[in-house]
Amino acid sequence: MSDRKDMELIAELVPKGSHVLDLGCGNGEFLALLRDTRGCTGYGIEIDDANVLACTQRGVNVIQLNLEEGLALFEDQSFDVVLQIETLQHLRNTEKMLRETARVGRIGIVSFPNFAHWPNRLQVAAGRMPVTRVLPYQWYDTPNIRVGTFADFEVLARKDGLRILDAFGIQAGAAVRRWPNLRASVAVFKFDRG
Repeated sequence: MSDRKDMELIAELVPKGSHVLDLGCGNGEFLALLRDTRGCTGYGIEIDDANVLACTQRGVNVIQLNLEEGLALFEDQSFDVVLQIETLQHLRNTEKMLRETARVGRIGIVSFPNFAHWPNRLQVAAGRMPVTRVLPYQWYDTPNIRVGTFADFEVLARKDGLRILDAFGIQAGAAVRRWPNLRASVAVFKFDRG
């Protein structure tokens, strides 16, 4: 995640002073923002060597781990908040990781590219896979394993017994609460075990 306004909108969902676990933390930019603006502590999980180095250079605690292996090294409810910011689309077993997020954290926050955003729909209707700011890759070189929609996540959350505490979309750095499945390029959900 690199858009500062998007990060700030999501950061507002994290209670001040929270102990946070950021799954797929990238270069640690978001955790550093939470530390510096919301007084949060915690760890990032990252697999990429360059990103692990970037985290340590930012002063962000990071554990190098493949998320596909799960979160067995963490006890139940060991974090106030578990984040999956632009991570779900890269995982093979999304449902398992959502359950692990709800197990390890009191609150989970996820964000992912919303494939149902209207420009994506137009590109698919024209016979092409979308290439946008949020989905910047061609179909043949994307790191994304899957695509999802705002509406699909609501169904999955209900199926897995998760209670959605807040949900909105993000478009051009602004929260979208009216018709987010159609009008937002990014979906954001805050949830707990219910």
